[in-house]
Amino acid sequence: MGLGNFLKKQFIDVIQWTESDDTTLAWRYPMADQEIQYGGQLTVRESQRALFVNEGKVADTFGPGLHTLETRNVPLLTNLKNWDKLFKSPFKSDVYFFSTRTRTNQKWGTQNPVTIRDKDFGAVRLRAFGIYSWHLSDPVAFHTKLSGTRESYGVADIEGQLRNTIVGAVSAAFAQSGVPFLDMAANTPAMGDAMKALLTPTFADMGLALDSFMVENVSLPEELQKVLDQRIQMNMVGNLDQYMKFQVAQSVPIAAANSGGGGIAGLGAGLAAGMGIGNAISGALNPQAPTPPPAAPAAPAASDATSKPSGS
Repeated sequence: MGLGNFLKKQFIDVIQWTESDDTTLAWRYPMADQEIQYGGQLTVRESQRALFVNEGKVADTFGPGLHTLETRNVPLLTNLKNWDKLFKSPFKSDVYFFSTRTRTNQKWGTQNPVTIRDKDFGAVRLRAFGIYSWHLSDPVAFHTKLSGTRESYGVADIEGQLRNTIVGAVSAAFAQSGVPFLDMAANTPAMGDAMKALLTPTFADMGLALDSFMVENVSLPEELQKVLDQRIQMNMVGNLDQYMKFQVAQSVPIAAANSGGGGIAGLGAGLAAGMGIGNAISGALNPQAPTPPPAAPAAPAASDATSKPSGS
């Protein structure tokens, strides 16, 4: 390299990243043909991490603070480049910054119903949705498995993968919980904890930490919800015989008001018919109810001839 080119080369003595948006997770510092000045300053702000990569190999990581770049602060990089303790020349390395802020109010939901085994209804299809939060916790794992050498990597690049991972775990989490569907509404916090425990290792493998996971709602598809509503109505009716009698009793004032000149006789006939229908339906729904035995015939009355003494 000629002297002119050497003089044109710029040496970096301050490396830092000021996040310009809320969606960037990883950002590569623009090096171009620049080299990092020995003794330069690396500023890593709170909720950030920095990673040095030399010739494709991950070297040193830095947490929040002001770091002076010298051999004692970049031990892995020093080892990779075989620097001795007298190293004081500029060096070239790729520098990546990572945002570790918590990503809150991330939404998840089942696009299609998932089928689970329920102890009350057998096989049942469920829909569920909720929110979760996470943050980038391991820059090395995140860099090697996801972001790589890209200039920037954002939330939008990974949220689809996270949602699919969550939905894939919903069926297993619901099945392992053993909670019947009718009890799930009262157990959504426990369901959220179970799903968080199930998903945490998968998130950690990508360099992420799952901070919270909430199940906000569990429901049935519309056609199954109608069937459940009908079952609930039948359970609320309870004793059908008593219900029918109550319905007939409720209709008496209305029938009396509308009977006009028909008099009480027509009303009484309608009432008797209603009671008969109610008893018939009740009997049909309760076939095991014992049928009362027929009344025994009355004993014949004694004749006058046998009731009087002879000779009177």
